[in-house]
Amino acid sequence: MINIGFGTFILFLITLVLVISIFGFAIRKLLGVERKKWFSYNHINERHKKLDWSVRIIFMSLFLISSYYMIGNDTLGIPWYFETWFILIVFFITSEILRAFMEWKYAENKRDFVATIAEMVLMISIGFLTITTDFFGLFNI
Repeated sequence: MINIGFGTFILFLITLVLVISIFGFAIRKLLGVERKKWFSYNHINERHKKLDWSVRIIFMSLFLISSYYMIGNDTLGIPWYFETWFILIVFFITSEILRAFMEWKYAENKRDFVATIAEMVLMISIGFLTITTDFFGLFNI
């Protein structure tokens, strides 16, 4: 049984978004890098666009295969690498590493990739801390 109110959960999510946004703003200001728009692709060039869409299609295929596999089988016997959370985490990391590489290789401002890597490390750290601490004690299971 989860011992948490919906309002507390929403407040927690808002806090996480604020922390990530403030960090992103600060690191980009410190490095003199242009701010990226949220929920946009921000492709560096046409090659980046093609590679990014290839990664997206591959992971969408993996996600669909995993979903089919999970529906047809007992969820307790599913390998960890077929689980949705693992596929999404690997997709996020792969996508951000691709973006950082393309920024390092082709961007006008070579410090773009440092900001991308710093933001990725922060989000992975927050995700890891959130999961290992049961949402910082908000979930008392």
